[in-house]
Amino acid sequence: RCKNLSVSFWNSYWMLPSDVCGMNCFWEAAFRYDYMKTHPSEKMHLAVVACGERLEETVTMLRSAIIFSIKPLHFHIFAEDQLHESFKDILDEFPYEGEVNYTLYPITFPSESAAEWKKLFKPCASQRLFLPLILKNVDSLLYVDTDILFLRPVDDIWSFLGKFNSTQIAAMAPEHEEPRIGWYNRFARHPYYGVTGINSGVMLMNMTRIRRKYFKNDMTPVRLQWGEILMPLLKKYKLNITWGDQDLLNIMFFHNPESLYVFPCQWNYRPDHCIYGSNCKAAEEEGIFILHGNRGVYHDDKQPTFRAVYEAIKKYSFGDDLIHSLLQPLERELQKTTHTYCGRVYKVFVKQLTKSIRDLYARRSK
Repeated sequence: RCKNLSVSFWNSYWMLPSDVCGMNCFWEAAFRYDYMKTHPSEKMHLAVVACGERLEETVTMLRSAIIFSIKPLHFHIFAEDQLHESFKDILDEFPYEGEVNYTLYPITFPSESAAEWKKLFKPCASQRLFLPLILKNVDSLLYVDTDILFLRPVDDIWSFLGKFNSTQIAAMAPEHEEPRIGWYNRFARHPYYGVTGINSGVMLMNMTRIRRKYFKNDMTPVRLQWGEILMPLLKKYKLNITWGDQDLLNIMFFHNPESLYVFPCQWNYRPDHCIYGSNCKAAEEEGIFILHGNRGVYHDDKQPTFRAVYEAIKKYSFGDDLIHSLLQPLERELQKTTHTYCGRVYKVFVKQLTKSIRDLYARRSK
């Protein structure tokens, strides 16, 4: 079930036009590429859980991860059995640049409570809670929902692992930046992290630390390990949680706040950050790094700005010129969305993407 694939870099030299990329950005990217090559590290591990009609969305997410990343990637794809062959057929046809591996896994929950976990929130969503127990030989892991799109290298969010202090075991972004529209602080009937809670759609984990940690909780004075705490939490709060596994994570980090590293909103940018007016200041300044199209916005007409990014990456063919085949068509589509709140700030959707393309061409030229 494990496929090893590698393709050498293009033999051609590629540079963006001078009006897009100056020499400063070229040398910055070239230095970064040299650093990656002279400081080898283990592969980056990325996990996703796909059930139902999520095949296309998951594949598009994986494509976005491949386009810009520098270090080798290993995808851990947890999917219903009927999706395995489709994943294999599609991924085996990808003309990967650099070394990329993938492993397909069945959906598995503890046998004594499998039915209860599987129906929690959305089908299979709570699988993420068991990744530290299933992937016992993986030290660190980036979990993402299927509706994630990477607009800069996975390497950059992976680097947050090196910023963890001695007590931190995971990293996530806040659920909201603006408390007036926050869900947890207005409606939650259970403990949650911080002022507005955390969103688990992008979750970076030091799984070695997770497996070793004993967690404070409100069920017993005895601290419990990850595998011991999940079912008691579910039993206590199952009538009070709306967002399933994300709520359980909020409860855990409410009692263990020292264990969480919080990264800014542009690493998990969702419709809530713009549909009521722009409220992710970091994205306004630097652009969106990871786009999270929750609420099905990639597949309806409610948020055309999000859908435009998704369609552009889905249609992009590996090897095509990124400026003419991805960036320019996307900008034209985004300019048609200015009648929406998110469309009014459409430039934040391409600001980082433009830089990522510039850096990629600089690395190839190097």
